[in-house]
Amino acid sequence: MNEEDGMNGRGRHQRGMHGGCGGPGMHGGGCEGQGMRRRRSPRGRVRREILSLLTGGPKHGYELMQLIAERNGGVWQPSPGSIYPTLSMLEDAGFIVGQEDDGRKVYTLTDAGRAEAEGLASDAEDIGFGRELDLGREVRATFQALRQVDIVGTAEQRQRAQQLLASLRRDVYQMLAEDPTNQ
Repeated sequence: MNEEDGMNGRGRHQRGMHGGCGGPGMHGGGCEGQGMRRRRSPRGRVRREILSLLTGGPKHGYELMQLIAERNGGVWQPSPGSIYPTLSMLEDAGFIVGQEDDGRKVYTLTDAGRAEAEGLASDAEDIGFGRELDLGREVRATFQALRQVDIVGTAEQRQRAQQLLASLRRDVYQMLAEDPTNQ
């Protein structure tokens, strides 16, 4: 065993080989264990999103994945491994019907599926489901602006950005302290 076959001489794969950091199986070849973590969806979210999107008309699996990502500003996109089994489960439960259309399986809500989607929508409003999505989009956009300041900004601009962030943090905590519903 040697480095040429991906082994480190002790019978173990080297980092970067066979699913390791940057190896096959990683999304985009990155290293999620070094500062990046895949965002997982709350339990039942794929089901809820599919039913909600199908209220707007028939859609195929890939289209559903894209629409879910667009809906939440790219915060989260389900994988095919979560979309297609959920579609099968919804079809088995009688909530959707799949039909071939131009070589793709297109899914449509049944009456039972429409009722389920309406029930889930009202439950989502009650528990605040998805409330982090708009805030998450702003946080990411702000982070990108701060990153630019850090990369190309002057020392004075970086200092001003740091002051703005400290002030924002204090203001957010103050806002939470003033709201009696956040006890």
